[in-house]
Amino acid sequence: MTATPDATTTPTTVRGGSPVSATEATTTSTQPRAPEAAASRRWSRARLEELLIHNSMVLVLLLVLAYFSYENSRFATLSNAETILIAAAPFALVALGQTLVILTGGIDLSVGSVIAVSAMTAAKLVVGHPDRLWLAAAAAAGVGLLCGLVNGLVISRLNVTPFVATLGMLTAASGFAYVIGDGAPINGLPSEYGKIANTEYLGVRAPVFVMIVGFIVLGLVMKRTTWGLRVYAIGGNRTAAEVAGVNARLVLTSVYVLSGGLAGLSGVILSSRVISGPPNLGTGYELDSIAAVVIGGASLMGGRGTVWGTLLGLLLIQTLNNGLDILIVPAYWQAVISGALIVSAVAVDMWAVRRKSR
Repeated sequence: MTATPDATTTPTTVRGGSPVSATEATTTSTQPRAPEAAASRRWSRARLEELLIHNSMVLVLLLVLAYFSYENSRFATLSNAETILIAAAPFALVALGQTLVILTGGIDLSVGSVIAVSAMTAAKLVVGHPDRLWLAAAAAAGVGLLCGLVNGLVISRLNVTPFVATLGMLTAASGFAYVIGDGAPINGLPSEYGKIANTEYLGVRAPVFVMIVGFIVLGLVMKRTTWGLRVYAIGGNRTAAEVAGVNARLVLTSVYVLSGGLAGLSGVILSSRVISGPPNLGTGYELDSIAAVVIGGASLMGGRGTVWGTLLGLLLIQTLNNGLDILIVPAYWQAVISGALIVSAVAVDMWAVRRKSR
């Protein structure tokens, strides 16, 4: 007769020829395996590195704010924050237009000269018709739109590279700015013209108000509309976008028109601030705007970048300039520091792209 196992006897399993109790086997099976634990640690580390890289410019901005606040108590004040925003406003408009252009894989080197010719146009009209301030401002913005339209048509219809086309406009618009003023600044503008840049809405200076509205509106447009998606598509792969039915010529033209119009509006704000029409107004804005967009994480190859990244790059540049001014750092050292910041931002961006492509 075969013996029947006792019901109270613990069942056993065999592991490597040795009996192992079921309780031990169950306990062992519930313990995490070493490879899975190592993979979990690696994922956490990779995720942390990705977050740090993605928010690297935020960390840099916080470090800059902390350093200047520690070095000089005047930096961390509301009045100084207002100064930074007021100085950033006309620069922000140009950077917004540059963001659109760079997202398509292009570049706009003409914005500085467009600022100058628009400002000179407004100043010339205001001197002749002091009671028509807003007409002069509208005419200046119209000049900017016209310059952008020429850029867009030359690039989209004649297939001239953006670098060459906008470089030509830079030279031509700069020359026209001097032609309007007969080679000299336009002075004698009425004091009311200065109110354009100094008027307040809801307790906020008009240029700062325009800057805030501009970022919000353009941010929503780029994220919520088909036009914004088409801009990204053209920058990512223009041929594929055209095959998908995107009118690349029309989108490219509209991008450069907007860039020119925003530069024209910036010229009105800058000339209103100084209540004159200098023909060299806006010099260097083309490079500064490109720097703000690139520091904000956009790719010069197109197809990658955000409006909010541009805002971050803009604030970083303006905060750095303001802090260095407060610490009385010589202008030539400020240029060196700004250049190093731009190169560092591009290097981090390229490194992040290489890591993602692995």
